[in-house]
Amino acid sequence: MGPVIGVRGARQNNLKNIDLDIPKEKLVVITGVSGSGKSSLAYDTIFTEAQRQLLETFSTYSRHRMPRYERPDVDKLSGLGSALVIDQKRVGRTSRSTVGTFTEAWTMLRLLFSRCGEPRAPDNSNIFSFNRPEGMCPLCSGVGYSIEVDVDRVMDWSLSLNQGAIRHPDFKVGGAYFKRVLACGIDVDVPTGMLSEDDRQFLLYADKHKLKNHDANRYFNITFEGVVTTIRRRWLNREVEDNSYSQQRLTFFTRGLCPECDGSRLNKRARLVRVAGLTIAEMGDLEIHRLSALLAKVRGNLADPIVLRARERLDALVKVGVGYLSLNRATATLSGGESQRVKMARQLGCELEGLIYILDEPTVGLHPHDIDNLLQMLRSIRDRNNTVLVVEHDPAVILASDHVIDMGPGAGRHGGQVVFAGSPAELKAAGTATSFHLLAREQQPPQERRQAAGAFSLTNVTLHNLQNLSVDIPRGILVCVTGVAGSGKSTLVGNYFIKQHPDAVVVDQAPIGRSRRSNPATYSGAFDDIRALFAHGQDVNAGHFSFNSSGACPECKGRGSIEIEMKFLDPVRTICPGCRGKRFNSTVLHFRHQGRNIAHVLEMTVAEAIQFFVHDPDITQSLQPLVDVGLGYLTLGQELTTLSGGEAQRLKLASRLGQRGRIYVLDEPTTGLHLSDISVMMDVLHRLVEEGNSVIVIEHNLDVICQADWVIDLGPGAGQAGGKVVAVGTPEIIAANPASITGRYLSQVIAVR
Repeated sequence: MGPVIGVRGARQNNLKNIDLDIPKEKLVVITGVSGSGKSSLAYDTIFTEAQRQLLETFSTYSRHRMPRYERPDVDKLSGLGSALVIDQKRVGRTSRSTVGTFTEAWTMLRLLFSRCGEPRAPDNSNIFSFNRPEGMCPLCSGVGYSIEVDVDRVMDWSLSLNQGAIRHPDFKVGGAYFKRVLACGIDVDVPTGMLSEDDRQFLLYADKHKLKNHDANRYFNITFEGVVTTIRRRWLNREVEDNSYSQQRLTFFTRGLCPECDGSRLNKRARLVRVAGLTIAEMGDLEIHRLSALLAKVRGNLADPIVLRARERLDALVKVGVGYLSLNRATATLSGGESQRVKMARQLGCELEGLIYILDEPTVGLHPHDIDNLLQMLRSIRDRNNTVLVVEHDPAVILASDHVIDMGPGAGRHGGQVVFAGSPAELKAAGTATSFHLLAREQQPPQERRQAAGAFSLTNVTLHNLQNLSVDIPRGILVCVTGVAGSGKSTLVGNYFIKQHPDAVVVDQAPIGRSRRSNPATYSGAFDDIRALFAHGQDVNAGHFSFNSSGACPECKGRGSIEIEMKFLDPVRTICPGCRGKRFNSTVLHFRHQGRNIAHVLEMTVAEAIQFFVHDPDITQSLQPLVDVGLGYLTLGQELTTLSGGEAQRLKLASRLGQRGRIYVLDEPTTGLHLSDISVMMDVLHRLVEEGNSVIVIEHNLDVICQADWVIDLGPGAGQAGGKVVAVGTPEIIAANPASITGRYLSQVIAVR
């Protein structure tokens, strides 16, 4: 087999004491049903131990200033090297981070303009950096936008000051700032909209000045300044992404392009220099694939080596399917899948060898055409003597790998075993859930297509890259909207259609809760009935069994852990020593139902809880929809903040099942799903249609597209090359259309069925 990563006795999370040899310098796919232990093996065991051993080589001084990794629960790991995770976490939380700065392609452009620009600029590329004083716009300090206080959001003109007319939390009635407003001499009992113009101007915009008649002036220098003046002074000069800003306060500001630089971020001197007739800001606004083509025409002894390196970075971004982005795109606005692909493109410029790359579902949001390019990139990383471990469900990636590790057989405590390890060809005969569904997708019988009951007509849609587009979306059937990434699917459905139909049930992948106190039990509503059941017949109320109320552990306040803030590092969380992670106080844990306390119940999976509460229909009816969408493996107490985008989306869908005569819009519902889970998801979607709903799905998965009644394919390309209706019809009609890139791949799937 050659060199391997040897895993012996791995018991991290739900892993069942597994032994495994993973071939090095190969493209290895780790697959299996959701919750089977893929991440526990790849991230929590292999990556964590590789990082821990690497940090052990640093000096004590350095280690004290770096993140700490606990040794995973494993007997032995051998053959490790430096490991790098390319996940779907968003990159660049501030507006100063762009695709260009993150990939260093902007550095290449700066160098090109400083060497070859006209009129000639000094050989100092900092002039073209919006993050340096030499290049940034003096008005917006290089962020490209200006922020102003929105007076109508701050003020409720129908209320008086005493009634709380000032909505901003810094001016709450009775607070310190509010008391200064009371002393400024304005009538506080008249609706603010009825104040004189002079009084309104004074209230909002007065400069800071001493309140002469204030009683406290004998002890302090009490001052007053206008409400807007105060807000602007306190917040306007700070980054809006700064953690000290609360989301509530940000709602009182409006943001627009900087009037000085028109959003380019650069000062006038930098905006005068041109290469190939364009300024550096204009190049940064071009779609990446167009910028690469433009730079190919820039020639010269000084330009050639710079252009070569710049195009290497740009073409890498095109290969991973984000060529429709621009270098000026703020990384904070990228989706999780886009962020991951940008990270991956940056790695192509890495010359290190012998690394272990671990990727988390890199096909998320990718069209089959883009997946082909992705596979080429993964192979190129592998061919530099690196080991590539990919946690993935996509059949194309599984079948293109050198080695497959299939985890299972089930999820959660029913998983954690290696049910197969070998070549993709051997996998088909392995008898696992993965192999079963790989074969089943090739044996699907022809599907009878439903007939539409009318249509939603969209006419002359012009938005983003959609230009005068018209299309009918059929009612009462399952419709798939397809096309390469950036072709306009989300713009058409996620933006335009939803605004036209605000009553639609939208099930996207946005997080469903930022609070660590939310979990599947609370989200589904089952926890109310569970707490009532525990309280029944006891001399306590239901709130006693809530970790958000009187039942909480006094040490961690019901969080289950203690969070320690670390300067310059992420906070460190440790298990609460008082409740040992149970979240409840000791008195609550003494109460039992059928031998289990409330903490035991929260440790159950959804499927286990349905069996445990089989005689309590209110509880089981609340939990059953989670099983219906393939989330039976989640524990009732799992923090919602830990769910993947796909899991969050299915949890939202579960909460909305049973509504009839509605429009359901889903954004890539197969994200993060194993082939067996997709089968469950499709049963849910078909059931929604049979119940009289219209279901519109933005999707790339070919198995889902094959089961649609109607397909609307956008393209033909991404960005400015997209935004058109390429083909409409049944999957068979799309597959037969030579103009459709989707049809090209769809025909291959239909042909083997």
